[in-house]
Amino acid sequence: MYIKTKISAGIRGLIKQHENVRELLKTIDEQFIASDKALASTLIMKFTSLKLTNTKSVREHIMEMRDVMAQLKKLEVEMSESFLVHFILNTLLPQYEPFKIFYNTHKDK
Repeated sequence: MYIKTKISAGIRGLIKQHENVRELLKTIDEQFIASDKALASTLIMKFTSLKLTNTKSVREHIMEMRDVMAQLKKLEVEMSESFLVHFILNTLLPQYEPFKIFYNTHKDK
């Protein structure tokens, strides 16, 4: 099949022989769905393990967490903005405790 010559060798080796293009494309699509699930799992683990350290600023930490959240959103793993805010607050160092208390006691207007 001509189309198979245009697929990278790494993917081609994982896919069994098919008689028509429709079956081949369906198999490739299913393969990438499994890859998306694995990537989502990896990103969730990364997201939950991110902690603020003294080597980076709070802004960098927040931007890194938002970046992982955006990648998860592309994979259709949704998290609310309020969950993200509370999760980030819980990853801050103890020296940010007054800020966390202020945020949690401040009423939204």
